[in-house]
Amino acid sequence: MKSDIHPKYAPVVFRDLASGVSFLTKSTVGSNKTVEWEDGNTYPLIEVEISSESHPFYTGKQRIMDSAGRVERFNARFKGFGKK
Repeated sequence: MKSDIHPKYAPVVFRDLASGVSFLTKSTVGSNKTVEWEDGNTYPLIEVEISSESHPFYTGKQRIMDSAGRVERFNARFKGFGKK
């Protein structure tokens, strides 16, 4: 294998902007922003819009669509379609 062709795999802090939760993990992505973590060390900070802490699929707080109203509107719109 060629040496020095792979990106550096280092600890990074990801912060979920929606929930404010942060977690430390390893990644190849870097950042100019830094944050001091609970262990006293400073790590690069990556801010993400959504993570498993705030995504409706993982939290179970999905919005319920008004499916009855949508079905009624569809049926009213295509009431006689397909009948001869």
